Amino acid sequence: MIFNSMAFAVFLPTIFILYWICPAKYRYIFLLAASFYFYMAMDKRYALLLLSIAIVSFFLALALQSAASLPDKGWDGDRKRCLLKKIYLLAGIILLAGCLILLKYTGFFFEAAGLPSPAIQLMLPVGISFYTFQTLGYLIDIYREKYPAERHFGYYCLFVSFFPQLLSGPIGRGDALLPQFKKTRIFNPAQASYGLKLMSVGYFKKLVVAELLAPVVNSIYDHPGDYSGLVFPVATVMFAVQIYCDFSGYTDIAIGCAKLFGIELQENFKSPYFSHSIREFWSRWHISLSTWFRDYVYIPLGGSRKGSFRHCRNLLLTFLVSGLWHGAGFPYIIWGAVHGIYQILETFLNPRRRRGFFFLLLTFAEVCFAWVFFRANTLPDAWRILSLSFHGIGSPGNYLKNAVISLDMSYAYMIYLCIPVLLLAAYDYASLKTDVIARISSWKPWARYSVYILFLLVILLFSEKGVSTEFYYFQF
Repeated sequence: MIFNSMAFAVFLPTIFILYWICPAKYRYIFLLAASFYFYMAMDKRYALLLLSIAIVSFFLALALQSAASLPDKGWDGDRKRCLLKKIYLLAGIILLAGCLILLKYTGFFFEAAGLPSPAIQLMLPVGISFYTFQTLGYLIDIYREKYPAERHFGYYCLFVSFFPQLLSGPIGRGDALLPQFKKTRIFNPAQASYGLKLMSVGYFKKLVVAELLAPVVNSIYDHPGDYSGLVFPVATVMFAVQIYCDFSGYTDIAIGCAKLFGIELQENFKSPYFSHSIREFWSRWHISLSTWFRDYVYIPLGGSRKGSFRHCRNLLLTFLVSGLWHGAGFPYIIWGAVHGIYQILETFLNPRRRRGFFFLLLTFAEVCFAWVFFRANTLPDAWRILSLSFHGIGSPGNYLKNAVISLDMSYAYMIYLCIPVLLLAAYDYASLKTDVIARISSWKPWARYSVYILFLLVILLFSEKGVSTEFYYFQF
C-alpha cells in the first residue's frame, strides 16, 4: 500500500476514525495492528521479516541494558561489563546489518567479483534500509546508555513498524518516539488540521511536480545514446527537482499522517536547494539519515579529531557508506564519493564565507553534477551524459535550439511545467523565513480558504491523470 493509492485513501480515514474511538489504553495495539496490515498489503512475507527484526533488536537491547547493570566488582567487573556490552552490540550489528546486506547487496557483490548471479533471487522488502537503520540506531543508543531500553514489546514493536514512517522514514530515534507512543493522547484538532495541510503539500509535490517531470527525465536518462548537448543539463535539473519533490513529498505526507494520530516525527527537509554550501545542503537534505550517519558512523570513526588527514578520511568513508546505503551499484558509490570530496574541499575553503546568489547557484550546480551518477542507470551512461552535456556549446544559439528540439515540447507546455515548479520554489523560499502553513492558517477565513481552494484547483489541474507511480526512495 502506498500513499498515492486508492487503497490508502480508504485505509487512512478508516484507521483515523477507529483509532480515536478506541479506548486510550488499547490505541497502541490498534495502531500496531494497522501498521502491520499496511505492510502486509504490499507482501505478507515483509511482515514476518519486520516482526523478526523487532524481536531480535528488542531482546538484544534488554541484554545490553542487563549487561550495563551488572554489579561493580572492581576492575574485572568493569571489564566484563564492557565485554558483554560489546558482544551484544556486535551480535545486533551482525544480525541486522547482515540481513540488510544479504537481501540488498548479494547480487551487487557477485557482480563486482565477476561471478554469475546467484540462482535464487532474494526479495528486497520495501523500507528495509530505513527500519534496519532505525533499530541499529536504537541498539547503539542503548549501548551508549543514552536512555533505558524499552521493556514493553508492544510499544517497541510500534516504534519499529509505525506505518507513516515505515517505508521511507524519517528515521526515528527511540528517545523521541517511544515516549510519544506510551503517552495517553487527547485528540488535538489544530494538530490534525495542520497534518492534513502538510499532507496536501506533500501530495502537490508528488502528484504534480514529480509526476510531471518524471516522464521527461526518464525518456532522456533511459536513452542517453539518443541525445547530446544542453538537453542533459536540463534533464539533470529536472531530476534534481523531481527527486526532491518525490522524497520530501513522501516525508510531508508521513509527518502529516503521524500528526493525525498525535505523533510528531522529525523534520526531514528544510528547503535544501537554497543552501550556499554542500555542508549546509546536507544539514537540510534527508536530515534523519544525515544525522544518523553523523552520530553512528562519522563520529565513531573519529569525526574531525586527530588531524586533517583522518578528518578527510572519515568524511569520505561516511559518504561512501551513504552512497552504498542508497543503492547496490557503483553509480551510487561514486555519488557518495563526490559528496565526500565536496565536504573535504569545503573544510579547507571555509564554507561559512559562501553567501549570496552566486554560491547558491554554485551549490545547486555541484549537487546536480552528483545527481548525474545517482540517476544514471550505469556508470558508462553517466560518463556519456557528462561528456556530451556541453557538446555544441561553442555555438550558443544552436546549443539552445537543439535542446528545445530534443525535448520535443511546445513553449506552452514548457510554461505549463514551470508553473508548479515556481510555486514550489516560492513555498520553499518562504519556508526559510516562516512556517507557511501556520502563517496562512492565521489569516482571516476568506483569505485562507481562498488559498486552500486555489491550491486544490492547482493540484487538480496539473496532476497527471491516471498516474500513480511508487515513490522514488522505495527502491532503497
